[in-house]
Amino acid sequence: MSAPSHSSPPSGAHCSVVGLLDDGWSGLSAAARARIASAGCVIGAARTLERVAAHLGPQSTCHTMDGAFSRLPRWIEAARGAGAHSVVLATGDPLCNGIAASLIDKLGAHAVEVLPAPSTLQLACARLRLPWQDARIASCHGADAGEWMTAPPPSDALQPGAPAPSPGPAHGLYRLVRAVAGHALVLAFTSPANSPDRIARALLAAGYGDPGSGEQVRLSVVARLCLDDEAVFPALSLEDAAARSFPEPNVLVIERRPAAEADRHADALPATTPLFGLEDLDYLQRSPENGLITKLEVRAVSLARLALRTDSLVWDIGAGAGSVGLEASRIAHRGHVWAIEKNPADAANARRNARRLRASNYSLFEGKAPAGLDAWPDPDAVFIGGSGGELAELIVLALQRLKPGGRLVMNFVTVENLATATATLDAAAAAWELTLLSAARSQPILDMHRLAAQNPVWILTARKETSR
Repeated sequence: MSAPSHSSPPSGAHCSVVGLLDDGWSGLSAAARARIASAGCVIGAARTLERVAAHLGPQSTCHTMDGAFSRLPRWIEAARGAGAHSVVLATGDPLCNGIAASLIDKLGAHAVEVLPAPSTLQLACARLRLPWQDARIASCHGADAGEWMTAPPPSDALQPGAPAPSPGPAHGLYRLVRAVAGHALVLAFTSPANSPDRIARALLAAGYGDPGSGEQVRLSVVARLCLDDEAVFPALSLEDAAARSFPEPNVLVIERRPAAEADRHADALPATTPLFGLEDLDYLQRSPENGLITKLEVRAVSLARLALRTDSLVWDIGAGAGSVGLEASRIAHRGHVWAIEKNPADAANARRNARRLRASNYSLFEGKAPAGLDAWPDPDAVFIGGSGGELAELIVLALQRLKPGGRLVMNFVTVENLATATATLDAAAAAWELTLLSAARSQPILDMHRLAAQNPVWILTARKETSR
């Protein structure tokens, strides 16, 4: 593939995607200026077309793509049929969350020339003197999905299957919040709806503002790049950023930094918390004796039986305090966990535990399964820790909805529930495997130690056959 020249595009390319910044014509390369001046068809947002209007030739036809993105290939092909070259104006680097990828996909790489400007994210890091080779890039462009979460309504006002306070993957801020969970430096394209203040509120709601995590999150906003009134707002706290507005357009830099020692004592669990195998008392519960929590040893084996991948979609039915589902969300950090719990006190603890772990890929519903589960996506793995008397129905539903090769894992402490489960699996011709886990933990006695037995737990595993 030939390199771009000042005079003409590469052979075979009938569309040039030109990156443009708010300094307009003066910031363009000679090659980009030549493409625009000679183009027969120029396509762009209204504000970008205004910046080059004085330099278009008499042969140029302009199309505004605001709200008409799907028509771009048609305009480009029409210009090609008339023997004209097309230019599509983009912002910054068109290959960085920009329009070029879509055009290459539709027209073919041979047909598209890309002449980038520096990305606005690159320029923002330059303004902040911030190395960005390890950054994760996220985009908040798209439909306005509203605030990330609000305070949950009273439990008696919730319907079974009602949305949890933490949104799922369809929310416009989901990818950004998940990027922050996995990366110390995130660079974000904002939008008028998904603005820096809304993003700050989302991170606060996800638990990032809570002391005790061993981290602090700082936001830097770089606004109106390359304009006379360019502004930089460096290293703002989440609380500060959430309470103010910023000039538009803008981009956002999110940094997770080590916190001061004085911040390491409070409610949030530290960022160094292991992926799974948390101590039982790390979880808020009704009480260590009476709370619904799957003990560490049983939890570890159950998670192993679920055979999770990093992108698994998981159901947690009868979530209790959330221990299994929350640790599943940490293992499946590119996936998502949908959990349901009927007891309001346990559901409240599960929500608090999710916040303490900043588990933004965990959605909790308060209600009694199977109500509401029809709205959940088909899972790769299902864990049943409590059934509320609907065990057989839940097993049948799980087997129907599981993806091929998916796992169903259940915990039982009573012979009757185990018998119901195995009979239901047999009736469905589902192969199963049973493990009895009887663990004992050391306890001090005088100046010695003894082993104290825990309740034995049956771990029943079924696997949905793969399609042949």
